[in-house]
Parts: sequence; C-alpha cells; structure tokens
Amino acid sequence: MNVLTVILFFVYSWGLGFTATYFAKNNGNFLEKNIMRIGIGLGILPILGIFLSLIRIPLDWKLFLILSLILPLFHTFKNFNKLKALKPRITKSDIYIIIVLLLFLATFYMYHKGAFAYPYLEDDDPWSYAVGVKYVSIEKTVFMEESIAKRLQYVNPYPPGYSFLLGLLHQTSPSTMWTIKFFNALIISLSIVFFYFFVKKFTDNRKKALFSTFALAMVPAFLSHFIWAIALSVPLYFVVFYCLEHIKDNKKWLFISAVVMASALTLTPTHSTYFGLFFVLYFITKTALEKKFLKHLFLSGLLGLSMSFLFWWGPMIYTYGVPGMLESLGLEGQSVIGVQGTGDRTYTLADFIFAKSQNMVNSPIGIGLVLSVLLLLSLFLLILKYKSLAKKENHWKIIALVWFLFTLYAVNAARFPIKLSSFRTWMLFAIPVCILAGEGFSFLTSFSKNKGVKLALIAIIIVGIWSTSGYQKYTLNTTPGWPPGAFWTSMEELQGYVWLQTLPPDTKVFSFANDGIIIGFDKFTCAWCNNVVEFKKTAIDLNAEDLHRWLRDNNYDYLTMGGQEARKFGIDIVNNKTREIISTGLFRPEHQTNGVIVLKIA
Repeated sequence: MNVLTVILFFVYSWGLGFTATYFAKNNGNFLEKNIMRIGIGLGILPILGIFLSLIRIPLDWKLFLILSLILPLFHTFKNFNKLKALKPRITKSDIYIIIVLLLFLATFYMYHKGAFAYPYLEDDDPWSYAVGVKYVSIEKTVFMEESIAKRLQYVNPYPPGYSFLLGLLHQTSPSTMWTIKFFNALIISLSIVFFYFFVKKFTDNRKKALFSTFALAMVPAFLSHFIWAIALSVPLYFVVFYCLEHIKDNKKWLFISAVVMASALTLTPTHSTYFGLFFVLYFITKTALEKKFLKHLFLSGLLGLSMSFLFWWGPMIYTYGVPGMLESLGLEGQSVIGVQGTGDRTYTLADFIFAKSQNMVNSPIGIGLVLSVLLLLSLFLLILKYKSLAKKENHWKIIALVWFLFTLYAVNAARFPIKLSSFRTWMLFAIPVCILAGEGFSFLTSFSKNKGVKLALIAIIIVGIWSTSGYQKYTLNTTPGWPPGAFWTSMEELQGYVWLQTLPPDTKVFSFANDGIIIGFDKFTCAWCNNVVEFKKTAIDLNAEDLHRWLRDNNYDYLTMGGQEARKFGIDIVNNKTREIISTGLFRPEHQTNGVIVLKIA
C-alpha cells in the first residue's frame, strides 16, 4: 500500500472541496462539511485536469497539491487562534455519520478484498484503462494526437476524467495495477457516504437517509468492484445532487454544482448521458411541483453543460467531427436513441426479486427479496397517500418516483427501440429503489411505540436484507474467480505474464501484440510512441540481430512470445521466430509456461 498516494488523494480532494465551498454557506455539521468537501473536490478534479490540459499546463501532481492547499493554508494561518480554540463535540447527527462511516469501511473491505483476490486485472476493459492511466501519468496530459488515439482505447475522444484521476495518482505510486485496483475500490466505497449526505439533504430526514444508505450498501445491483469509468461517474451523481439541493439555501452553490456537473458529463458516454437525464427529470419535476421556473437550477445545469462542451466535447467534435467521434466511441452503425449494450437482455420478475451470488461481473443484477417487499410497500403507501405528495416536504418522493419509473424503463429497455446500454443501468435503478424503500421501512417501524419491539423489528429487517441481498453482494465481490479477459489464449499464458510482477515496476518489456497486459502487470512499453508503433509493424519479420539491436537501443530488458503473438501472426511464425532468436544467444529464456516465454535481452 502506498500511504503517500492515499494521503495525497484525500489532500487533493479535501483541499479543492474546501476551496470551492469557502464562500458558500453550508449549515451542515463539522463532519458533514469536511466529508463532503472530499466529494466535491473529487468532483472538481476531472474537469480541472481537462481544463489545465486544454491550455497546455502539464498535469503534474505537485501542481495539484499546491492548488489544493493554497486557500486551506491561508485560512488556517489567518484564523489560527480561532481554530485552536475550537472544541469538537459529538452530536446525535454525528452518531448517524459514524454508522455511515462504518458502512463505508465494511464496503471498502469487501471491494478491496475482492479486487486483490487475484494477481491480475479482471475482464477486458481494465487492461485498456491501464494504458490510458500510464499515458496520463507520464505525458501529463489527457490529449493525444489523433493518429495515436486511434490505436488505443479509452483515450480521446472517450472522456478522460477517470483515466486522468488514476494517472495523477499513479505519478506518486509505482504500481499501475495497485493504483487502479485500490482507488477504484475506494471511490466506489465513498459513494456510500456521499449517498447518505445527499439523501439526508434531499429528504430532510437522517433516519430515512441512514436506512437508504444501508440498503444501497447491501443491494447487489449497485456497483461491483469492476474497473471502469462508471465507478467514478455514479458516485458523482450524489455529489452533484447534494450541491444542487444546497442552492435553495445559498445561490453560490449553483457554481459549485456546475463545476462538479461538468466532471459528471465528461466521464463516460453512457452514464454522463444518464446523469444528464437524471438532472433534466429532477429539474422538470421540481419546477412543476413548485410551480415556478427554478432559474438557479437551470443556470447551474446550463453552466455545467457548457463547461463540458467548452473543455472537452467541443474540441473532440472539432477534431473528429460528429461521425468520427461516434465511431471512436464504438457507436458507429447504431441509432443515437437505440444503443445496444454488450450485456443487454430481457429480464424476468425473478431477476429483480431474487439476488444471486453468481452474477454479472461489471453490472450485477438483482435487488433482493426483503428490499423488493419494502419497495412494493413504499409504492403502495405513495399511492394510498397521494394527496399528501403535494406538500413541499414530500416533493422528494415524487422526484424519487420519477427516477424510479425512468430507471425501471431503462433497465428493461432491451425490449424497446429506445435504449442506451440497458444492462449498465442496474446500478442507477438501485438508487431510487433504496431511497423509496426507506418509506416502507419507516412505516413498519412506526407501528409500535415499544422500544424493544421496534428494535427487534429493525433487527429482523436488517438481517433479512443482509441474507437476501448483502450476502449475495459480498460473495460476488469477494470471489477470486473473476475472468481475466476474453483475449487470453490460456490460463498458462496468463500465469506466464503474472511472473512479470517479480520484476521491478516499469521494467521495459516488449510485446509484438498486446501492450495493455505489459502495462497492466506494472511493466512498461511506450504503447503511444510513434517509433515503437512503427517498429512493431514489421518487427516480427526482422532477423534476430536487427531485432536485438533496436530493443537494446531503446532500453528494453525483456521480450515476450506466446499466445498473444500466435493469435496475431500464426503459431508457426511464432514458433520459428522463437527458435531463431534463442539460437543466436542474444535472447535468454527467463521464464516459460505452455502459453508464453519471457526472454531476457542480452
């Protein structure tokens, strides 16, 4: 564990959050203000990185450290005596927050245990993200030449916020794999805390917020520890709406909301789009309920959207054109309103009600029996008491219901022509489900005034949710058998590459076929350097002496030959080339399995 990088993560986030909220009123208590400063700062980092990169300022970690500490240090120096005189005290509200922090720690333990249960990255996407993370950490920019971008995945025009954040952290952490796994798990876990403060502000009821947070931590459908940009995108939903809810108290929050919103709109094509839809539904519903045009909400949304286009989407459209950008995002040949996801399918009622330990790795499905019952009870109560929904204090219920109906359609959209990667929306569906389920929980626990009976009922519900939702989620996320990716030709090949981790980080290793696995296993090859890319086009055809000369001139220490190369060039060519280069004595076999041989360059 790289302690320095973990500390820096919180310093960047808290410091930028402190700076952003310095002039905005916040009535929250000490813990809430400082924890949400972390969330707000985390939301500022992606768009700040994109902006600095756009104006050609290198994305160096020391710059972000300075930017995050200028105002906090000035404030501390200016108010040192006042701060020294402060006497912290525990309030009832703090007890709720402490429980939420315990939920966060339990969630982080689960995700961290699962992420490090195997010595490789899971599935296909993380290997591609590893290349982008390494690129940002070394080149200190999120932009790259169009010719290079076409050869890599999850780089421009794909929105870079996630790769930037991990690339920034990788500058002070030697291991690419550790950085990606650890901070991906940490950010997903922090979403539990951000969700609590959002729901507390949204409902103005910390008891309902606490239960909803517990439900979200338990529900299988809300995020696995899978490594992709959605792991940062969804947590920022809660941060943005927390900020939006503060606008009614202080209009300056519209600017804070807008900046974090700009980040939320530059993280992933699907969930940035879904965020926009969440915001539009929120704004329209709130405007209709309050019977007036909420100009500050509107301005916040307009400003956030404008910033995302000015700093990222506009330059990408200018560079690639709309057709070229859609093609690079993998949307060519698809209707703009009918985007098919790789895991889309139709679902039965049982898929919703009964959570399973065997599940999808990237976007698990299922709510669980007890939570489903609480949801149905909540919906029944909303219908039964529909007249009370007109009261201002109940407006949040209508907004949550609108989100519920929208995400219910989105999850089931594989049946319909209008869709956007419907299988990826389970995590979004879980959000209104858990908010609304708090109504059913509150109703059940209000039956008896006897404290013992009430506590017993709460315990039964908690155990029920754990046994029908939480246990399944825990099992899925701590299972060590997640697949390493469809591109591997055998487990023996994978084990051969795992051996690379015995070498020092950033040891230069050359691959004829797949740079992602070299970088993913903490070694280095310049996947984006033109001289390397051009050399690889003909490298397999060179004689051993010329191959050795180029590799030594470019400071490579090892060469891999195996299943990746056999798939690209054919097994006979690979076998002949391997025998040829070994026979010269210029390449010495260092490690070998049935799937790959690692050769030391003499």
